[in-house]
Parts: sequence; C-alpha cells; structure tokens
Amino acid sequence: MIIDCHGHYTTAPAAHTAWREEQVSAWKAGTTPPAYPSISDDEIRETIEGSQLRLMDERGIDVTLFSPRASAMAHHVGDEAVSLEWARRSNDLVHRVTTLYPDRFIGVCQLPQSPGAPIEGAIAELRRCVEELGFVGCNLNPDPSGGHWTSPALTDRSWYPFYEAMVELDVPAMVHVSGSATPFFHATGAYYISADTTAFMQLIQGELFTDLPELRLVIPHGGGAVPYHWGRYRGLADMLGQPPVETNVMGNVFFDTCVYHQPGIDLLLEVIDTPNVLFGSEMVGAVRGIDERTGHHYDDTRRYIDAAFDKGALDEQARADVFEHNVRRVYPRLAARLG
Repeated sequence: MIIDCHGHYTTAPAAHTAWREEQVSAWKAGTTPPAYPSISDDEIRETIEGSQLRLMDERGIDVTLFSPRASAMAHHVGDEAVSLEWARRSNDLVHRVTTLYPDRFIGVCQLPQSPGAPIEGAIAELRRCVEELGFVGCNLNPDPSGGHWTSPALTDRSWYPFYEAMVELDVPAMVHVSGSATPFFHATGAYYISADTTAFMQLIQGELFTDLPELRLVIPHGGGAVPYHWGRYRGLADMLGQPPVETNVMGNVFFDTCVYHQPGIDLLLEVIDTPNVLFGSEMVGAVRGIDERTGHHYDDTRRYIDAAFDKGALDEQARADVFEHNVRRVYPRLAARLG
C-alpha cells in the first residue's frame, strides 16, 4: 500500500471559497457574514474525481491523508472567532470527502489559530476532529502571524497544553505555515521552506522531546533546507551545548518526500535515516506543472522513490517503510481506518 501523508483539498468547491471571501469582507466591515452555502455531494465528487482522485489512480497512490488547503488557512486574517468558524467549515468539508471516499481519503485537521489567541480553541477543535470525525492528525502553524513570527518558539511551554492533548489522542502534527502576509515572502517558494527550517532549528535549541517523549511532529517539504545543511545543524547543536540532533530531535521528528526533483530525493534518503522519512506528494499542491527535463509532473514523487530503489539507494524493506509502514507508525490511528 502507498500512503501519501501530505494532501490538501486545493480544489474545494467554488462556493466554499466564495463564502470565505464573504466571511473576511464581513469581518472587515464589522457585519455578520452570510450563512454557509449548501454544497451537494455531487459538487464534492466533481472537485475530487477530476483532480485529486484521478491523479492518485494514475500515480498508484492508495490513500491520502487529506487536510484543508494550507495556504488558505490564513490564520493572520480575521480574529479568533473568524478562524474558528473557518476551521470548522473547512474540516467539515474534508470530513465529507472522507465519508464519500472512505477507502481513499483520511482526514487531517486545520486548527483555529490566531495571533495572540490562547491555545485552548485549537485543543477543542483537535478533539472534535479526532474524536467525532475520525481524523488522524492536524496541521499546526508555528507562525499564525503569516511571516512576522510573533509567536513563541515551538519549544515554549505555552504550546505544551496542545502537545499534551496530541499525546493523549495519539496523533501527530504536521508543522505547516499558511499564506504569507508579507510581500517579500513568496508563500510556497520562500515562506514554507524557511518556516520548515526555522521550526527544526527551534527544536534543536529546546528540550521539547525530553519533556514530551511521545510527541511526534512531521516537518513537510522534505524538511526545508535541513537535509541539505545537515552538517550545519549537527554542528550548531554541538556549539549550543545541546545533545546530538539524532537523539535530541530525530527520535520524534519526521520529514516527508515533497521534494520535486530526483537529486533532492536522493539527498534526503542519503542523509536522513529511513525510519524518519514519510511518503508525501502535496498533490494537488504547490507545484503543478510538468518538468520538461523528465516529461513528468514535478509533484509525482512516487517516481522519485521508485527511481531511488532502482538505483539501489533503497532496498525492498526500506521502500515499503517509506511508502507505508513509517506513515502507519507515525499516525497510529490509521490502523483503525485501514485495517
């Protein structure tokens, strides 16, 4: 089985997206937004079967862990109440997808974060999504400000109540920022990758996993710049008097394979231990075109894993671990959904 740990509902029905625009406009005007629209099952099927599901079938992906569109979480827009309503609507829509296609999509939730807001609202939505909707994880934004980095580091104890709920529910979080609020941060090309890297450095500087040894975090997009600069982070840990990265961080942190060229995947697999690598494609996501050098879509990451196997970089067991077993281990609630 091939399980994609990183998928977003980037083709959500137009009525859902239009309502979000109306919600934000109403907040700016100090008025009440219109009622959320009625979206039929057929509308959902149309958005899924012509894009996400078709590509999964073409690329041989069996199951996708599916969450609301990351760039649209936009925690920096509106206030706590706006974010809560948007998160619930987005999560409920993803839940409908998982209900219509229970063998192909499994839910991962958006959180109602907002700059400066207490973490309790995010805890409540996590519990609702896991306990009532059957979701298996969440997307945790380390910077709800959209690029201004006003929140404490991920190792700060203000995050601990949320982490403790994650441990209790036995779910991981993908550390994933949203859209950029600053013009010099291109969202997917600059902000995402720099945020992944920033999160990793924060974890090196702290003792989060000493305090919470059962906590699991996924850093997407291949870990940002981390694998490419692995020696830098090992050296910095030593200079800062911290334990080695391998023992202080990598027992609890995992990288996905959302890296869109073969040399990048090869480097990831060479530098990062196989148990810490989860298959992911972010499809349909940040990069949707066809690479003229290969004739294949950039985000067809399965091809890169298979090519690494063909070259001997992975054996049969390691390939199976990346495609399936590591994801099952990091997301243990998958067992009840997949059997």
